[in-house]
Amino acid sequence: MIRIGVVNIDVSHPKAFSEYLQKGNRARYVAVYNDGFRGDDEVESFIKKHNLEKRCSTVEELADMVDIGFVQGCNWDKHLDYVKPFIDRKKPVFIDKPIVGSLADCKKLEEMVANGAVILGSSSVRYAEEIVKFVNTSEEERGKILNIFGTAGVDEFNYGIHIVEAIGGIAGTGAVSCTFVGRSIIDGKTCETFFVKFNSGITAIYNTFHGVGQPFVLVIMTTKGTYHFRIDNTKIYGALLDRICDYMETGINTLAPIEALTESVKIMLAGRISRENNGIEVKLSDIPENDPGYDGYAFEKEYAAKASKIYL
Repeated sequence: MIRIGVVNIDVSHPKAFSEYLQKGNRARYVAVYNDGFRGDDEVESFIKKHNLEKRCSTVEELADMVDIGFVQGCNWDKHLDYVKPFIDRKKPVFIDKPIVGSLADCKKLEEMVANGAVILGSSSVRYAEEIVKFVNTSEEERGKILNIFGTAGVDEFNYGIHIVEAIGGIAGTGAVSCTFVGRSIIDGKTCETFFVKFNSGITAIYNTFHGVGQPFVLVIMTTKGTYHFRIDNTKIYGALLDRICDYMETGINTLAPIEALTESVKIMLAGRISRENNGIEVKLSDIPENDPGYDGYAFEKEYAAKASKIYL
């Protein structure tokens, strides 16, 4: 049985992931370290409902007693600090989406992996069966991809990263630039559109929607036709967790490499910079080294203020 230690239960994923894993006999959440906004009442309820062994007082203590760490705090600016104790002990760590929020942190993650760390992630949508089925269909049958269009709701980065990772799962790596196209605002709701170029010749368009949940929908135009599907959200967590368990049991990693995960973040950073500069095309290679990125602390404050007690 794979022993999972979770760092923070800010979001709903620890609850949903644990419920999925308890249906089988491959892995279990066994311990938690929490310094996020969830109170002791929710942490203790999570421990009791999911039969955890312990609440640890440090991340180091947690890392000592598990096989893999799951970093699931909503503040992506804290993720690298949480990762280090697992890496120091040569244990793999899964980082929930968004994996990080700045170019500097992307480079630190890439350096960690280059030095031997095993970092897994990030969006479960990347592994949706609809995407996997399309990618596994031969190019001869489906044609060569020209353009990918995708939608996401709720917010720009925390949820928007899902659809950008989905696009990366289809197009592969090699994004060159991102351009802010424009926005529409009706009844206080905002939809923004971004255009991505890949060095393969593929282009992509992704829409983010602020304040309302929207389905993950993909439309793919190829040289032979148009394919469209809505992601089944009821199956994406299992698709991700099964791959993590496969890796832990076999050592064969079928999750996206770190370069693919950080490229998705860089696409969105370039898109944000483009928006701030009147829609100019921004190359990923031109993102400034000192770019502040997306503010994880501000997001955590906002998220905590709106969060209900989901673990009681």
